[in-house]
Amino acid sequence: MKAPELPLETDRLLLRTFTDADAERYFSYRSLPSTVRYLYRDPMTLDDAVERMPKYASLEFEKDTDIFTLAIQPKDKAELAGEILFKLESVRAKQGEIGWSLHPDSMGNGYVTEAANALVRLGFGHFGFHRIFARIDTDNAPSIRVAERLGMRREAHLIENDFFNERWGSEFVYALLAAEFEARGD
Repeated sequence: MKAPELPLETDRLLLRTFTDADAERYFSYRSLPSTVRYLYRDPMTLDDAVERMPKYASLEFEKDTDIFTLAIQPKDKAELAGEILFKLESVRAKQGEIGWSLHPDSMGNGYVTEAANALVRLGFGHFGFHRIFARIDTDNAPSIRVAERLGMRREAHLIENDFFNERWGSEFVYALLAAEFEARGD
């Protein structure tokens, strides 16, 4: 799938490729246990963050499990607020998984909802997805609210489907079909 012309622009945000200059800021929130607890990953090291920047900049999005990640940058700031991504879940079934992560100092501004709306439009319009879904930890109330503001419906409650940090985690699956999105008239 061909990458769109970037950056994507919303009223307040630029959704752009990552650069090497983003590594420290990215590390500053992806190294926090409070940020990664819902991602089922260990906190990141600075070396991990530096290593990811070229991968995120390449935007390869051709085969199942490829990930298309964009930096979320408020137009009035010089640094990123977080990231938003699609995982190409299935080329054949035209399905993408959407996800996001935000620096704690950028929370509460509606950035994720604004960025996710733009990415959903991109997913259905540019990439031609049939279905976009999000897997969200059942304890992650802010992300659940984002999915609901996007008009996604809760399709599943996966109970204790992942084990991380010596505890079982449960997830909700939220989804939106292209036909549902088109019916909204966005």
